[in-house]
Amino acid sequence: MTLSPARVPATGVRRLTSTLYGYAFLDDFVLLYPVYALLFADTGLSLWQISSLFALWSITAVLLEVPSGAWADAVSRRLLLWVGPLLTAVGFALWVIVPSYWAFALGFVLWGAGGALGSGALEALVYDELERLGAAERYARVAGRARAARLVATMTSIGLAGPVFALGGYPAVGAASVLACLLAAAVATRFPEHRTRPGKGDDGWATTLRTGLAEVHRDRSVRGALLLVPAVAAVWGALDEYTPLLVRDTGVAETTVPYLLLLVWALVTVGSLFSGPAERLGTTGLAALLAASALALAVGAAARTPAGIALVGLAFGGFQLAEVLADVRLQHRIDESRRATLTSVASLGTELVTVATFGVYALLGTDAAHSTVFAVLAVPYLVVALALALARSRAATARP
Repeated sequence: MTLSPARVPATGVRRLTSTLYGYAFLDDFVLLYPVYALLFADTGLSLWQISSLFALWSITAVLLEVPSGAWADAVSRRLLLWVGPLLTAVGFALWVIVPSYWAFALGFVLWGAGGALGSGALEALVYDELERLGAAERYARVAGRARAARLVATMTSIGLAGPVFALGGYPAVGAASVLACLLAAAVATRFPEHRTRPGKGDDGWATTLRTGLAEVHRDRSVRGALLLVPAVAAVWGALDEYTPLLVRDTGVAETTVPYLLLLVWALVTVGSLFSGPAERLGTTGLAALLAASALALAVGAAARTPAGIALVGLAFGGFQLAEVLADVRLQHRIDESRRATLTSVASLGTELVTVATFGVYALLGTDAAHSTVFAVLAVPYLVVALALALARSRAATARP
């Protein structure tokens, strides 16, 4: 039986997307997420030691983000996607087999390295394979659904962590997390990869990095698209860590907090699923989306009520959607040979701005309520929305 040309791309797209969604789900299906801080404390670590572990995790990601992206452009991206979860699995195993400060530290280094290997490589592989199949216009929808799969995995792991922990304690949630990583690595081997230049001798990762950064310096549209990613992704990504505190300040019972958090993440998931149709918004539409989400964030946080938390969830959903659209803009503007490199540069920018946002939050939160800090940190999104609107206006004026 001979497949028609239309059938071949359709089959290829289905294989690619099903593999991507399965990989994204398993990569974030980590039952240790909601309890690893408790594991550290129960092992006898001080608050300072626990904080130093989180800092080590962030530093590892920052140091490896860009080199790993350049490496992904110089070798097989699929290789990095299955090696990364294996490193994470070793780290999780160390945590529950020999729980100690140094085991936790090594585990975070391995987890950070595993995440860095996949960051940039995954987006680049998916975009290039879709482009090869003549389906690059589907990238926004596919990327949004992949993020939704990650969010569903996170919510599911939070829901299952309690029962599994009750049955077997830390070894049980650790074993489940290791199993999820091993399954993610196995699924990653199914990714198609048809690149023509991986591993070419004269195109090592250092050369790839230099040429990628030169492209950013030379091409204004690439530079703008790259800077937009951290401008959209960083602040709300940092605020997410403080959302439980914002919810608790509404006065609800402690037992109600998880349900309101699930509502927030359900709305974020919905935002991801609208990425396909939303790609038609253009620059003006993206600016309007950011402005509306910023206003919802400020009003919802200032309300200090459960209904206000729903508004915060809508705002986060809008920011998640805008983050996907910013990634799409970047992928459309960069060359295949440097795709993972420049995607990783954007991710590095997001990491750095996120860390800076943590510092600003701590500074403002010393004397102000969480609701006030959330409202203040909505302002950067209004600034980004205004900058996008002005850029669109200048571009329209410049047209003959």
